[in-house]
Amino acid sequence: MTKYVYSFTEGNKDMKDLLGGKGANLAEMTNLGLPVPPGFTITTDACRSYLNLGATPESLDVEVTAQLRAVEQQMGKTLGAAEDPLLVSVRSGAKFSMPGMMETVLNIGLNDESVEGLAAKSGNDRFAWDSYRRLIQMFGKTVLDIDGEHFSKPIEELQHTKGYAGDLDMTTEDLKELVAQFKDVVLRDTGKPFPQDPREQMDLAIEAVFRSWNTDRAAIYRRRERIPNDIGTAVNICTMVFGNMGDKSGTGVCFTRDPSTGHSGVYGDYLVNAQGEDVVAGIRNTLSLADLEKLDKKCYDELVGIMHKLETHYRDLCDIEFTIEEGKLWMLQTRVGKRTAGAAFRVAAQLVDERLITQDEAVTRVTGDQLTALLFPQFDKDADKTIISRGMAASPGAAVGEIVLNNEQAIERTNAGASVVLVRRETNPDDLAGMVAATGVLTARGGKTSHAAVVARGMGRCCVVGAEDLVVDEAAGTVDVKSTGKQFKRGDIIAIDGTTGEIFEGNVPVVDSPVMTYISHGLEAGLAASPDDATKELVEAVDRILTRADSKRHLLVRANADNPEDARRAREFGAQGIGLCRTEHMFLGDRRQLIENVILADTEDERQEAFDALTPLQKGDFEGIFEAMDGRPVTVRLIDPPLHEFLPDLTEMSIKLALKTERGEEITAHEKKVMAAVRANHEQNPMLGLRGVRLGLKIPGLFSLQIRAIAEAYVACKQKGLDPQPEIMVPLIGSVRELQIVRDEATEIFKEVSEASGVEVDLPVGNMIELPRAAMTAEDIAKESDFFSFGTNDLTQTTWGFSRDDVEASFFNEYFDAGVFGISPFETIDIHGVGALVKEGVARGRSAKPELHCGVCGEHGGDPTSIHFFDSVGLDYVSCSPFRVPIARLEAGRAAISNDVA
Repeated sequence: MTKYVYSFTEGNKDMKDLLGGKGANLAEMTNLGLPVPPGFTITTDACRSYLNLGATPESLDVEVTAQLRAVEQQMGKTLGAAEDPLLVSVRSGAKFSMPGMMETVLNIGLNDESVEGLAAKSGNDRFAWDSYRRLIQMFGKTVLDIDGEHFSKPIEELQHTKGYAGDLDMTTEDLKELVAQFKDVVLRDTGKPFPQDPREQMDLAIEAVFRSWNTDRAAIYRRRERIPNDIGTAVNICTMVFGNMGDKSGTGVCFTRDPSTGHSGVYGDYLVNAQGEDVVAGIRNTLSLADLEKLDKKCYDELVGIMHKLETHYRDLCDIEFTIEEGKLWMLQTRVGKRTAGAAFRVAAQLVDERLITQDEAVTRVTGDQLTALLFPQFDKDADKTIISRGMAASPGAAVGEIVLNNEQAIERTNAGASVVLVRRETNPDDLAGMVAATGVLTARGGKTSHAAVVARGMGRCCVVGAEDLVVDEAAGTVDVKSTGKQFKRGDIIAIDGTTGEIFEGNVPVVDSPVMTYISHGLEAGLAASPDDATKELVEAVDRILTRADSKRHLLVRANADNPEDARRAREFGAQGIGLCRTEHMFLGDRRQLIENVILADTEDERQEAFDALTPLQKGDFEGIFEAMDGRPVTVRLIDPPLHEFLPDLTEMSIKLALKTERGEEITAHEKKVMAAVRANHEQNPMLGLRGVRLGLKIPGLFSLQIRAIAEAYVACKQKGLDPQPEIMVPLIGSVRELQIVRDEATEIFKEVSEASGVEVDLPVGNMIELPRAAMTAEDIAKESDFFSFGTNDLTQTTWGFSRDDVEASFFNEYFDAGVFGISPFETIDIHGVGALVKEGVARGRSAKPELHCGVCGEHGGDPTSIHFFDSVGLDYVSCSPFRVPIARLEAGRAAISNDVA
């Protein structure tokens, strides 16, 4: 029988797949002998069973009872007992930290009887009734799905009526009144009274955690973070300890290093006389850990010792939640902490210097997405700026956009093409959709461990929190600045600096970041562009890690570039060649007419005349690219798109001629000829029609023109003393015979150009693998090919039977919601389908030609997850957009280290 429940004493940190992140780490801390309240974890297996069956597994109740009784025996208390009740918390805990999951429910076990027992036992009536009102509020919102406003509004009205500054001013009688009101809310909204049976409370909360796996905000977060939809969440049941018992109690969150900068030290927030989520909710501004040292030196010293122990044990920055109950320290959670991109690189380098991790491990501790964040522009420090106010720098970056005040506004304006900054009094998990849409997040309340700060750091979003000078009024659509009296409205442009905490009025110009300067121009230039020692430290850390990644990677990194400027930029970024030069981009603009002339030609002479006009233009294109990539390979793809893309649109042309007919205007002979060509070349599904190699065989001379231009450009560069290395790539091969025909044609042209120039021309001729048949007959095609390049965009389309331009807009959202896939197969390669064809194509091709050079030139070449797969199947290179070259270099190094270990 499947075991669904594990005591904290039974697990360890390596069991995250089964126990989730929280459960595995609670078990690890318990095993380390740290002060963790007793409890148990319900596994992700139980969640998956619930999601499949719509009900909890039959044996789960029995296992929960056994573990609960063990906790009761250990604590000498019974859940919800009238005299001295055991109370527990119920928390979600997936393998990956997910802000979209259900919020914690505290104080499970309280009811009308046990609240009196808790009051008597603690000698603190206010504490007991405060705990009870929190239970009903949390339970109602998170378990019973009651609108949170129905609970928060009575609190605000009570505090406003009595002139209270906050929660701590509420008396025991106030709290009793709120409990009565909250119970009425539950009865009114659900039709049932608040459950008084402690076990029923716990069972309902467990089921609510399982249900929360499929909430909209959880799905949004998983999609953004590429977390699989089928892993499920664990549930953690933990004995309650109370930070709201008075001035000698409190709750806090801390980090073993600063998650914003990575610097060593003691960082965190603490709230006196508070419970659970109060710290991260941002409802009260927090104290620092330095303040805790003054309030409770004993607990502070114990906490610092535990922080050091956990960082040494996990060998990484740790995020820790703790509670102090009447002078007793309890550890409620630890995990490897989320951090900003800059902190990730700094911490990795620091841990190497401290001999806690190796250089290879440092490479695996950062990601391509984090490097991407460091390449984005920053505000120009020398530009004129009008500062509005200042908050706490929570997540670095520069964000400029319209003020929006809720999810709906953020999504609406983003969909309209606007850049937006989400401004809130404080954020909560319901704001996730708006945070995803926004370029930056600004809150009036909260600290570095508030919801906004933690989630923004995890997402790489620029964020400023705790700007107390701001008064945010969502209903009025305004943001008032208390110190100046200025008012800003929804739609006004502001800029926020997540590095300094500054908030500016209007647009602020941006410049290249020092890390981008380093990538483009080298370490000395990057250091010279750094305004302070902290930035220099960051640039040096990036250089150390990227240099190590370059030294370890198996994959070469090339770029997709179609002009000399992109080629030069790619080379600056470290590209080792061009893996895809798309020649169809060279036929746009004024040259489109020349292709139209080829299509409309009635005779061979007319067609050749058009080819003769195009040849020198193509030659010039290639010369510029070969010069920019001197000494490095340039893979030139022969023209690929359907012919009709170079002709007017059928519908537009039909309407144009119909209107001329209606007005009695003459339709010219040329217009009739163009219309006939448009009709003749119109295809219902051009993706699978006359394109690629088929087009080259259909129109004699089209490929010859391009091959000749490549060969002549090669000769011209050689005569300048350069080292051009062009490779000719034939697209959409399905049969070896198609490649043979083009190769024979190329061989003749090479011979002619060699004889005419006196320069030996013998260029590699290879092909794309972008059809399933090509992958499955690769051993035959390899005999005629000098290299393979997997065009994974089209290979995905032909494997899935998708037309990308159609399906992404029409039904992909439904496919995400239904769990058909968790991430678009056009973003990350479908390993089991498309990936299997790539693996098979490489194996079959090299079975016929062992030294066959194989790469990938689809957009997957710049995707981190895909790069790890390409390394594992033995590809020689990936090719991606110039901007993603540094990311691909880093990920290729990470892939090599990870795959070599595996």
